[in-house]
Amino acid sequence: MRIRVAQPDDAPAVVALRAIVYPYLVRGVESTRKMLAEPPPEEGWTAFVAEVDAQVVGWVSAQCASWTSTPDFGDISMLHVHPQYRRRGVGTALLTAATDHLRPLGIRRVRATVLPDALPFARRHGYEPSREVRYSALDLNTAPALPALPPGVRLLPIADLDPRLLYEADVAAAADEPSDVPVDTISYESWQYDAWDNLGLDKASSAVVEVDGRIVAFSLVKRDGDRMWSDFTGTIPTYRGRGLARLAKTAALHRAAANGVRTAYTSNDEANGPMLAINTRLGYRPVASQWTCLADLA
Repeated sequence: MRIRVAQPDDAPAVVALRAIVYPYLVRGVESTRKMLAEPPPEEGWTAFVAEVDAQVVGWVSAQCASWTSTPDFGDISMLHVHPQYRRRGVGTALLTAATDHLRPLGIRRVRATVLPDALPFARRHGYEPSREVRYSALDLNTAPALPALPPGVRLLPIADLDPRLLYEADVAAAADEPSDVPVDTISYESWQYDAWDNLGLDKASSAVVEVDGRIVAFSLVKRDGDRMWSDFTGTIPTYRGRGLARLAKTAALHRAAANGVRTAYTSNDEANGPMLAINTRLGYRPVASQWTCLADLA
């Protein structure tokens, strides 16, 4: 077994592995290749792969969480191992590489997300379950119909928008999202990298709701072939309770279906009752869950 820093040419193998372990996640080869060739702007992001006989059998990424005001906080993301290579120390080796990377950066508290059957592994390494994240899927062969627009409301594609206006709405909507730590320090550069410039962002399907000339709700679509991911759907706090998030998401799903998407996926924190209710009304069905787990780095 060999643990090494992931390289751009690993992208096809990384995406193929992810499809086996997380068939409900959506990220294409080219966007993964770009991420590895041009890492996120947050300080300290890196990714590792595990190789056995020159085959990629495991992955993990780690970074400082620059998007939260919580000090010395980091993320260990997407640690997963091919089912045929589990219980051989691969996951432990990847976790060690990730934590060894974070400690010199001053990280003292770390979050990881794990599948339910991996909770015993997480606990053995000092991680305690914190929150459940629920994953759902929607068949778009029958697309949701567009509802009538309320008076004074406009529905717009994002392609021609000033991205800073969408960034401001995204930041406002994310500030009180249920999470282990507040999402309250997202830089424009980080958002631009992760959302606007992401090769998977479907700007023709993603939708915003405008009221009185202001972007107040939105639903972003990331796509790979005929599969899509609802990256974030939100409403700024002062405009909540009017059905605008549901309007934006319905429009995005409708457009995506018209553009050839056949299955839509999304995730929500267990405490995000309003968004879970919207997804249920739209016809999403549960497909999986994961747990965020927290640990202190010695």
